[in-house]
Amino acid sequence: MQLGFGSMPEGPQVGKRPLKNRMRRFAALAAGLLALPALTSCSDLVSRGFLPGARDTTNNTELITDLWVNSWIAALVVGIITWGLMIWVIVAYRRRKNTVGFPPQLSYNLPLEVFYLAIPLIVIGVLFVFTDREQRAIDERYPTPDVVIDVFGKQWSWDFNYVKEQVHEDAGQQAHLTGGYGAPDRLPTLYLPVGKKVELHLQSRDVQHSFWVVDFLQKRDLYPGHEQYNPYISITPNRTGEYMGKCAELCGEYHSEMLFKVRVVTQQEYDSHIADLKAKGNTGNLGTDFDRAPISAPAPQALEPAQ
Repeated sequence: MQLGFGSMPEGPQVGKRPLKNRMRRFAALAAGLLALPALTSCSDLVSRGFLPGARDTTNNTELITDLWVNSWIAALVVGIITWGLMIWVIVAYRRRKNTVGFPPQLSYNLPLEVFYLAIPLIVIGVLFVFTDREQRAIDERYPTPDVVIDVFGKQWSWDFNYVKEQVHEDAGQQAHLTGGYGAPDRLPTLYLPVGKKVELHLQSRDVQHSFWVVDFLQKRDLYPGHEQYNPYISITPNRTGEYMGKCAELCGEYHSEMLFKVRVVTQQEYDSHIADLKAKGNTGNLGTDFDRAPISAPAPQALEPAQ
């Protein structure tokens, strides 16, 4: 049958039903992906945002986890809206069969331009406000901490001064110095009493290091020769247990071996450890006298004239 301009073919419209079926399948798949986080929200792993450690490892881990998870939720919402608009534009404004020429060209659309400028600014502003609020709460120092510990990073180990107790733990050199994993039985161990306000004062004896306890979700850099804007970590450990720590800043050949452990123990176990250090003669604090002296470049020498 010959078709005229604007007429429709008679009979069943083959080819349109498969397209509708594909669109339905795509919509069902998208709905399933969107429902997946809600269906798995009871999982402890998902509730932690796939972060290590429990939400109550310290008094700060819940704040950090919530900020991390909510930031990802905001990013996911923005991504879904953006992807949805892109797919809608691709489908709704696709080039139809037998279409000739170009679609109407617009030089500008002021409401649309204001919209896509204002929305990102609002999103960034909201994220900034929440991030700044949580960071200030996390960085706030205790006015009267129960425990004060000097933490010295050095190539490639750690020293710990228990300031109020006037004892120290000098780890010496715990690493193999072969590029292998640090010896577990020789790793320096930092003891913290559970439920007590702890202030860690972070310093470096040589090069730049970074103090990172993975399950605490906090790390801070240590700069040699001067203290950064805030060389303190103030935490209250809430869970007893043993946690792994490491240097998170490339600090030389054996950086991978610069590991340590943190043991959160009861007050009785903490006092027993302090007594053991005193019995070993580790009294007093290790100060900056053990820092590496800066190496100054030799004075330039005048070149001797060639003979």
